[in-house]
Amino acid sequence: MDLFDKCRKYKAARIARAKGYYPYFIPIDSGQGTQVTVKGKRLIMIGSNNYLGLVSHPKVVAAAHAALEKYGAGCTGSRFLNGTLDIHEQLETELARFMHKEAALVFSTGFQTNQGTISCLVGKSDIVITDRSDHASIVDGCRLSFGRVKKYRHNDMDDLERVLKTIGDGPGKLIITDGVFSMEGDIANLPKIVELGKKYKAGIMVDDAHSIGVLGPDGNGTAAHFGLVDQVDIIMGTFSKSLVSIGGFIAASSPVIDYIKHHSRALIFSASMPPASVAAVRVALEITKSEPQRRQRLWKNTEKMRQGFQAMGYNTGTSETPIIPVVIGEDIKTFSFWKSLYKNGIFANPVITPAVPPGQALIRTSYMATHTDQELDTVLDVFRRVGKEMEIIP
Repeated sequence: MDLFDKCRKYKAARIARAKGYYPYFIPIDSGQGTQVTVKGKRLIMIGSNNYLGLVSHPKVVAAAHAALEKYGAGCTGSRFLNGTLDIHEQLETELARFMHKEAALVFSTGFQTNQGTISCLVGKSDIVITDRSDHASIVDGCRLSFGRVKKYRHNDMDDLERVLKTIGDGPGKLIITDGVFSMEGDIANLPKIVELGKKYKAGIMVDDAHSIGVLGPDGNGTAAHFGLVDQVDIIMGTFSKSLVSIGGFIAASSPVIDYIKHHSRALIFSASMPPASVAAVRVALEITKSEPQRRQRLWKNTEKMRQGFQAMGYNTGTSETPIIPVVIGEDIKTFSFWKSLYKNGIFANPVITPAVPPGQALIRTSYMATHTDQELDTVLDVFRRVGKEMEIIP
């Protein structure tokens, strides 16, 4: 048996490239603003997670440049050994305060944050309960743990209670949910999850990757949005969305953070966040707190687009956030739709099976505070024309 035989037999990507429908790994040769350039072609970007539009903010860029000058390009070691800088600890203090938790811990990527936290906390006598639409990093964190994994139907609280009833009082239990689901764009029913967590003595962890900067009175996430910060044990966040850098963090009680610090292999055996990235996050966090008008504009843009799509007859699923899926249906039809958008100057993201159920392929769109009305009107006009041409809308 040749280990690499599977690689030679894999043809899906080659076929898509040959037919001109390959929509992935597109090299962008400009900054990630509301418009981007691809091979000299200008496109309106509605496929980014730059929710507050801070990726090119002068203060963010200046802070990253200053950190690069002071600390150099990297840390050449893990946080456990030589890779902890003073600015790592300063950022953790600021994050803990922002999330209203005792402590926080920074990881090098968002994926590692979930993977490294779940795998070290869930032991062989424990059970972790996850939403079926939870992010892949949660899935992999559960796989790497020694505990048992149980899943409940997406945002279905009756099914969550059914699962909890089957477990009993013996094992340690942790319920993990996305705050905002990255494909559907809906919000977890956190009040009911908290209620069930109390009833069945389960801890609660919320992945706020797409909630930080978006939900909450100060942009501080789903638990703050519902007024439940003190009822959620662990809050995870990333820096690659609203905070426009790379990395992630966990906010929790001091004993939990201290345990993760000394047991998470993803933290201990990975090089720490580069100083320029840390500095960029610190300034983006400060802007998030001090400029609430950005979040207000984001929500204004979000409602404009959701109402616009729905008025045309598009199915936007259960979305209630700046992530707005436009359901097309068949995979090939979705690729054709994406290609027409691209030809008409729109950069969006096609999502097909197995990332979504069969027959539910979609165009994932997401919006920024910095999108102009003119840009959004152009997007709606293109969707209207393409949808009618392909007979997706009446």
